[in-house]
Amino acid sequence: MRVPARLLPFPAALAASALLTGCFATTEATGTDAGERVRVAMMQPPRSGLSPLSDDAFKLSRWSTAETLVKLDADGDARPALATEWKQSGRSWTFTLREGVTFHDGTELTAEAVVRSLTRAAGASPKPRILDGVELTVEAVDAATVTVTTAEEDPLVPQRLSSPQLSILAAKAYRGKTVNPVGAGTGPFELTRVNGTSSAALDRYDDYWGGTAKAPGIDVTFVPDGTARAAALRSGEVDIVEAVPVSQAALLDEDLITEVPMPRTNTLYLNTEKGAFEDPALRAAAREAIDAESIVKGVYEGRADVAEGLLGPALPWASGLREPVRRAKAGDPDGRTITIGTFTDRAELPEVAAALQQQLQKAGFRVKLEVREYANIESDALAGAFDAFILSRATVLDSGDPAAYLYSDFASDGSFNISQLADPAVDKALHKAGATPTGDARRQAVIDAEAAVLATDAAVPMLHERVIQGDAADVVGAAHDPRERELVTLDTHVK
Repeated sequence: MRVPARLLPFPAALAASALLTGCFATTEATGTDAGERVRVAMMQPPRSGLSPLSDDAFKLSRWSTAETLVKLDADGDARPALATEWKQSGRSWTFTLREGVTFHDGTELTAEAVVRSLTRAAGASPKPRILDGVELTVEAVDAATVTVTTAEEDPLVPQRLSSPQLSILAAKAYRGKTVNPVGAGTGPFELTRVNGTSSAALDRYDDYWGGTAKAPGIDVTFVPDGTARAAALRSGEVDIVEAVPVSQAALLDEDLITEVPMPRTNTLYLNTEKGAFEDPALRAAAREAIDAESIVKGVYEGRADVAEGLLGPALPWASGLREPVRRAKAGDPDGRTITIGTFTDRAELPEVAAALQQQLQKAGFRVKLEVREYANIESDALAGAFDAFILSRATVLDSGDPAAYLYSDFASDGSFNISQLADPAVDKALHKAGATPTGDARRQAVIDAEAAVLATDAAVPMLHERVIQGDAADVVGAAHDPRERELVTLDTHVK
């Protein structure tokens, strides 16, 4: 049985760090001024060889090596990146490319390169989730202009193109069966080496169009164990820790940690297709059995917010638009056995699972837990292998707009539909939200879609997380990004 991190005594935390000392020590600097390179401990190892067509794309974005046509500002509005301007004409959007941009292999950014990258993404299987339900084609108008056309008029095309999964890479990245981002980005840091699921190295790219990075490079180590990540920061083995577990925050100097409110919801997904939770009454029984407040206090030590819906305080407009949701009445579990899956990569989730096990057993269920690393459990979760699954899910990660997340997770053809939900009313509400122009009307349509999902009890939102990032005292300019797109930027360096 895995011992929860909060129950580990301090010497055990140090031992965890000692076990990983070799991992940090063997990371080689490939650039100059090795002592000034930024050493980063990341939570999750690559799942798909750092292919930008997977969630690994967000690592490439956080290391400032791969870039997109558009980026998002703090409000989620589209701003220029590799494209300087755009305009809409019905189903088509025309983007003008930035001049003077080169890939890390020295080749130039052209319309042809953009067409290649976006076409590969649009035809990928599975699709990048930002393109769920979206048919997209890309054509070059001339060397510096591309047109993106969708099957239906889509007001969110610029926001969609900000997703790291739609990064623009050099031609060399697409020569094999999988997309290889090594030496193929446009950002201030060039990815030079990937050592499987253990480490990666990046060097400053001196010809970056946006200026010269202050750090000579980045050395990344993947450390799934949260206790070890925190211990590495405490011992000085790393400069930045991507996510410090709540249980370890008290062991660190308060000056070394920053609490960042996240558009991230800890949700219990219930399998609506088969098993106990095919019955709406038993889904309702599970919902009523959950005491989220005790989980926030006991597991997260108050560093989270009890969920009122799928969308949390990171979207302050959501709570003011909500109305009560009508749900099914709870039935009697009568000793039905259920299996709940979750993963170890986020240190709190096994503890959440243990708390839920007790709560659901008290309500009359028999509960088994299955806990693995995320890379080893994701495919089973998506295939509906569990009766329920606990997931920490970013709600505006890709587009800055929650409609994409809702579609991906709850539409009949959504690519991340862990609940196996196929509900016509939900599909209708999701399609309406996706088609509504940006602004107040779209926000209301999103909340209506959220209500449709909640009415099915296919997902029980429990809490909204706040991530704790660790930065060594001599680190300057590390990003604290609620959307988890930035970490080491042009200005990040070690004094």
